[in-house]
Amino acid sequence: MCTVTFFPKGETDFILTSNRDEAISRKTLAPEEYELEGEKLLFPKDELAGGTWIGLSSKNRLLCLLNGAFVTHIKKDSYIMSRGNLVKQLLVSKNAVQDITAFNFLGIEPFTLLLVEWTQQLSLYELVWDGEEKYFTQLSLEPKIWSSSTLYSATMKKEREKWFAAFLESKKLNRVSISNFHRHAGIGNKDMDLQIDRGLLKTVSITQVEKDKNKLMMQYSNLLTQDISTKEFVY
Repeated sequence: MCTVTFFPKGETDFILTSNRDEAISRKTLAPEEYELEGEKLLFPKDELAGGTWIGLSSKNRLLCLLNGAFVTHIKKDSYIMSRGNLVKQLLVSKNAVQDITAFNFLGIEPFTLLLVEWTQQLSLYELVWDGEEKYFTQLSLEPKIWSSSTLYSATMKKEREKWFAAFLESKKLNRVSISNFHRHAGIGNKDMDLQIDRGLLKTVSITQVEKDKNKLMMQYSNLLTQDISTKEFVY
């Protein structure tokens, strides 16, 4: 996994959308509310490992995971913690920025993690862990696209960035047009379009989070069953 876009809407509002590319045999549960360490969470759950790739927290926080760092990597036989469970741990952290800065990620498979917070103002951070070094940066609040290095080459990423730039110029940016971009953008190449189909590996779901003033919505579209789940996160 996966492909992610971020769109700031002004003040503390935003839309973040994530395409999950995964083996079609891997089961996922639609988003539900959970409580962990006294904090309220909303996330879709990976049935196998119990973790998640995207979640909301009552800490005024969103985390979204992409597999891989800057380039593809060789997978080890085992790791000390799943990346999906790391997401859950950081969702309930008292101070995610401090914890990320101090945390030793050795023994965890490479990943890219996006952190959005909005307690006083909207902030966007990117954490890249390449297996040896971590790169933690606060990003400017502007539209952006990420593609997982485990599935997309540098050439593919550049093509997708071109589609994204064209989308920014030609479309009114709202949750519907962004969802359509995540479903249909591309050139008819099932290996690199926004919605991929590589046989047993496909884009299995699209999860979109929209913050609009005091309202937080998460929409989860299961592309295998065509089921759509929409939940408001109230905390």
